[in-house]
This record gives sequence, structure tokens and C-alpha cells, in this order.
Amino acid sequence: SDWFIIDSVESADTFARMESICMINPDTAAIAREWAVTLTRIPSVNGTPDEVRFSGKLLEMLAARPVLSSAKAEIWTIPVAGDALGRSVVALLIRGTGTRTAILTGHYDTVPVDDYGDLKPFALDPERLRAGLIARLRKAAGSDAEKRALADLDGGGFLPGRGLLDMKAGLAAGLAVAEAFAAEPARRGNILFLAVPDEEASSAGARQVARCLASLTVERGLYPVAAINLDSAADDGDGRLGRSVALGTVGKLLLTAFVAGQPAHACYPFAGVNAGALAGAIAAEVEWSAKLSDPGRGEPGAPPTLLSLKDSKQHYDVTTPAFVWATWNALTYGRRPENLLCAFAQACREAVAEVGEKLAVRAGAHAAAGAVDVKVIDFAALKREVVERDAGAADEFAHLAKLLANSGANLPEQCRQLTEAVWRRSGRAGPVIVVGFGSLPYLPVTLSGSANARRLAAAVTEACAQVHRETGEQISEIAFFQGISDVSYLGEADVSVLPTIASNTPVWGCGIPWPDAEGVAGVPTINAGPWGRDYHTALERLHEAYAFEVLPGLLGAILERLL
Repeated sequence: SDWFIIDSVESADTFARMESICMINPDTAAIAREWAVTLTRIPSVNGTPDEVRFSGKLLEMLAARPVLSSAKAEIWTIPVAGDALGRSVVALLIRGTGTRTAILTGHYDTVPVDDYGDLKPFALDPERLRAGLIARLRKAAGSDAEKRALADLDGGGFLPGRGLLDMKAGLAAGLAVAEAFAAEPARRGNILFLAVPDEEASSAGARQVARCLASLTVERGLYPVAAINLDSAADDGDGRLGRSVALGTVGKLLLTAFVAGQPAHACYPFAGVNAGALAGAIAAEVEWSAKLSDPGRGEPGAPPTLLSLKDSKQHYDVTTPAFVWATWNALTYGRRPENLLCAFAQACREAVAEVGEKLAVRAGAHAAAGAVDVKVIDFAALKREVVERDAGAADEFAHLAKLLANSGANLPEQCRQLTEAVWRRSGRAGPVIVVGFGSLPYLPVTLSGSANARRLAAAVTEACAQVHRETGEQISEIAFFQGISDVSYLGEADVSVLPTIASNTPVWGCGIPWPDAEGVAGVPTINAGPWGRDYHTALERLHEAYAFEVLPGLLGAILERLL
């Protein structure tokens, strides 16, 4: 149930205890830094054996911490069900009194290190990497980003390293706070720390948490009241944007267009319709389109951008391409997927209508028939059309989806192949554009009006004010975390949007298995992590003072009010 008790008057000794526990503690800062550097030195590139091994190494390190041992902390791993690599979530539970439980979580996987070039051997050694980057940038800092990185690193306030910012420093802050909690002789509530894999690819770790959290907490007698994701923020300015707590997260959908043309010999182009020309027109129409952006509460709408554009040709010849597959990244704050897909289909119609008019004029100059009639249909409607005509087609498509799920192909490629199969089975002739979705959805999340969500929001406001009193740091509250994150699977997402996404995602249920329990944890969730610059590049670097000195105090202040 969703309940809590607020006393109208809190005792003075409670407030005094809160202030003393949450005061910036040099020991906690040192522990946070120690954890951050130690975790960074352990390789965990997504999709590699190192990522698989990381969970066992973290488990061993946690078991060796005296403070956790004396607090009788429970430490275990949660295997990611069905994961071909065998990855696991690392769980740490520190009990106090009562059942109220706050979750601290973040991902331990990183992107690859090849972009460091000759500094690759030091990519996981922050201090040696800092010296190497400074030497490199002093010789050849050309871009504004490189000059800014040199100033940051030379000034001593930033620390580089692959995964340090994204996001092992966040995990480190969580672990430092967890150890401080474990050291308290009279603990109220419980802390559940969860380090998850695979955020950089498809959030398999967070989705595993969403699947098992209800049963896990029931088995252990816990009542999860809130979760804090510890992911990092990027800020190329003075840090005011980075020093923030996000009360929600942006969502992401992968828009797709399967463009079927009418192939023709290149010497006789008027005999067909070039799928590449149609796809190019759509790409130009959709790129940065304000009609397809979704303004959030006080946040500017992030416009869509093209991620891939591939034709069907496997070899060179002088025939125009029959098919083109295109995908776009679309960020959402609350726009329903059916509205987004409808707007995208309309953008496709407008784009091909315009190019059709141009082609008709150009064809007329050659005394050729140039009328171009392009149909636009969504995947769900196309599949329904085929299955209504032939019920056996549904089994064929399901069988193909299973084969594709085991093929090793990525999700957009699986969706492309199944879309092509359905289109061919439809008997339709091109030109046709089939629109849909092509990957795992990340749902936008905001705090609901539930009692626990309101308490979490109040805790954030009070904690930010406390940190400001103690340190002078101004920490802002923002509506949405701008990076795609695991919050989409932990928070209070609107699962009513899933049927539209599922019906228009060709491999839903196979390449994208979604549990019956809606696939989201539904726990009030915020993001509060470190900040820095240029993550996913060789210039990735962390603002040290905030990550190690301020963030643990902020987290402690929030947790004290929650528990």
C-alpha cells in the first residue's frame, strides 16, 4: 500500500541528528573518491566478458568492507533472466528498523575505450590519464571542446577516465552514503543498493530489477518508498545545469520508415520510383522538425534526428534500390506514441508529396508520365490487413520473429526484416511507406501524485536547501533528466502507452520480450548524480568536488527525510 505518516511537529533532536549525519563529511568524501577510482579501474565495457565479470568483482569488494560486515549487510547477485552473456545485478541491503526502504541504483557498464588512441592503456587510470591528456592537449588543442578540456584538467578540478563520469562516480557516491548509513548505530529504514549492467545498450539490468523488485521486497519484508538513480549530467557551462536533481526523465522512441519504391534501370529512371529519393525527402523533412518535437514542462522540446538510412542493395548494379530503411531518435516528455506516430506519418506524406510534384515536373520535360502516388501506412495496420486475409500469416510472422531474435541482429535490423516480410506478404506494390517503431521503448517518467512521490519531492526540496546552507552550493530541481536512462524502467511510467508501441514494433514479444507485469517497477524515482563534460568521448571528465564532497551529502539528506 501507499502510505506514510507526517508529524506536524518534528522534535528538535531529530533535526539535530539529520543535520549532523548529512553534514559534508571528509571521511565520506574520501570513501566516495576511493570507490570511484577503484570502480573505474575495473573494465566493464558493455557486451564484453569484462562486463560479465564486473559483478563478481564488486561482490567481493563489498564483502570485504568491514563496515558492511559489522552491519550484517546482505550482499548477493540477481542474474538477468535470459541474458545470453550471463550478466547480473549486484544487490546490497543494509537493514535498519521498520520496512521503509530507499533504493540507490546505477549502471556499471561503459562504452568502449578505443577512442583514446595512444592513451588507451590509461583510459581506466584517472590520474595517469589526466597527465596524458594534458600533455596531448597542450600540443594540439584545436577545438573549443579540447581547449575547455585542457583548462578543466590543468586546473585540477576535473578527473578523466572512461566510465568515471558515466557513471561509476554516481555508484561511488551511493556506496559512500550506504557505508555511512551502515555505520550508524541506530538506523531507521533500509537502503537497497543495486548496481545494474547494460544501460548503454538495452537496460537489461534495470528491466530485470523491474521484473523482480516486487517479489524481492516481499520476500525480504521491505517497503520501497523511493528510488534514486545516480546517473551523471553533462554541463559545458559553469555547472549550474549539472548541479541538479531531476524529478523525471525524458523518454525515447525509435521511429522507423520502411520505404518501398519501384526499381528501375538507371538509364530509364522514369520507369520506376526511386526509394532512395523518397527516403531522402523524408529525412530532410523530419530532421529537427518542430512538429515532431515534444516540449516538456519548462523544458525545450528535443527535435528528432536521423540515426540510420540504409538501402536494400547488397552489391553494385545500375538498378535503383527497391527498399530503404530509416530510423530516427525521438525524445518524448509526455506525448503519446499514437500521436507521435500519426504526426510522423503526416510528415512522410508531406515530404513525398513535395518530391512527387518535383518529379512530375521533371518527367514532363522528358515527355514521361511522372505522377507519383505514395501510400503511407503504419505497421500495425499493414500486419492486420495481411492477417485478416490469411490467418496463417500470423504464425509465420511469429516464427520469423523468433528466428530473428536468435540471429544476433540488432533490434532495428530485426524490425526491418520483419517489416519487409509483412510488406511482401501484403501483395502491395510500391511506392509505399510503412511507419512504426524499431527498438526498445524508454518511457518518460514524472513523479505522480502518490503520497510517496509527494514525500520524495518534498525531501528533495528540503535537502537542496540544507546543502545550500551547509556548503553554499545551489542545487536546482529540474523536471526531466535529459539523458536516456534506467529511470524509465524504475519510475512511475504511464504503461497505458504500451499497446500502441507493441503493435507497431514488429519484433515485440520476441526480440523485445516484455513481461506481463508491464515491465516497469512503478517506484517514485528521481535522478541525482555527479556532473561533468563530454561523456562517451576521450575527453570524458568528472567535476571532483561536487561528486565527492557535495553529492554524498545531498543523497544523505534526501534519504534521512525519506526513511
